[in-house]
Amino acid sequence: MLNLKLIKPFYLIIIMTVLTGNGCSNTHSDFSSDKGTFQYDLDFLKKHQNIIVLTAPDNPKAQIIVVPGYQGRVMTSSSGGNTGTSYGWINYDLIEENTFKPHMNAFGGEDRFWLSPEGGQYSVYFEEGKAFSYDNWQTPAVIDTANYDITEQTDFSASFRKKAVLKNFSGTQLNFQIDRKIEVLGKESVMKLLSLANASALNVVGYQSVNAITNLGDNWNKETGMIGIWILGMFQPTPQTTIIVPFSKERSNELQLTSNYFGDIPADRLKVTDRAILLKADGNHRSKIGLSPLSALPLAGSYDAGKGVLTIIQYDLDTEGQYMKSTWQTHEDPFGGDALNAYNDGPLEDGSMMGPFYELESSSPGKPLKTGESLQHIHRTFHFEGDPAELNNIAESLLGVSIENL
Repeated sequence: MLNLKLIKPFYLIIIMTVLTGNGCSNTHSDFSSDKGTFQYDLDFLKKHQNIIVLTAPDNPKAQIIVVPGYQGRVMTSSSGGNTGTSYGWINYDLIEENTFKPHMNAFGGEDRFWLSPEGGQYSVYFEEGKAFSYDNWQTPAVIDTANYDITEQTDFSASFRKKAVLKNFSGTQLNFQIDRKIEVLGKESVMKLLSLANASALNVVGYQSVNAITNLGDNWNKETGMIGIWILGMFQPTPQTTIIVPFSKERSNELQLTSNYFGDIPADRLKVTDRAILLKADGNHRSKIGLSPLSALPLAGSYDAGKGVLTIIQYDLDTEGQYMKSTWQTHEDPFGGDALNAYNDGPLEDGSMMGPFYELESSSPGKPLKTGESLQHIHRTFHFEGDPAELNNIAESLLGVSIENL
């Protein structure tokens, strides 16, 4: 049974760290575009960061914004061009303040690079010998504030690199290199990757991050510690948004679902069908779920019934992998963690909050890399808008749920 008191602090810290809270009110009068559009976010991010805009090779309306200064993260995307909906959640106030915060800086973004595990004896977020507490928790600069070097760039892709040396909680020094390639996918590639026959009546944007860690130091092993790749995406919640997580029944007799990270989720917010887990993503109640590799599938998604937006993530899944546990405690089994997580933001007891937003997250397993060996993890994000019947067909095919019934 998970200890909720030890699990809770992660999102508590995110919220306490960034008191700039509810995002930015529409005070940027110098922007001619409406807030919520891709153009608005393009103008805003241009004002504060060097940015890269990537466009799909066969679809000029499919665009994404990447920021090298935020570790090469994808901040947002659009399937409808500059006037289309901007899908990513952006922390306007924190970016505009232009001051780094202690512990972490939650700039937002649809695809950001992190490292696992966060807690436990192999954590790279806590110094050796210090208690697993808020005061001692620190996100490494290499995944928080560091600018990544651009190694290659085209109209539809950009590659980044950063070297790092970190010491884990057990005292092991990890010397490694991070490589990220962000690529906007053509519509034909999207259809092929998702095994979809047709989406002619839909606006589509799809992109992938190909992430790698290369060990540049001594061999890694289970006794001294390893690290994994953790990709997190923040999106805009609405009262009509539902997170949809399909699961497998083939590898385990019971569903390997953790749903009590922040206490039990009310029944009107969490539902388990015979094929998928449904979690309300309205930004009004802090809740998180996780699936072990025994139950996870390499897909998850969400549907915003108000805007008619279907979001799909697809990621590498190793059903026999050693996924790292990130809870703030010493673990008896540090390699029994989640492959997939989803989170809905909400207010704390004092009413404060960072978002609102919701998250779709995937992780790689940890691997005992020898000197020069690499670990790779691919995470893809797709957004679809348009004909409701075609959206429903995709949801039923990929997620096992009819969005008409949500």
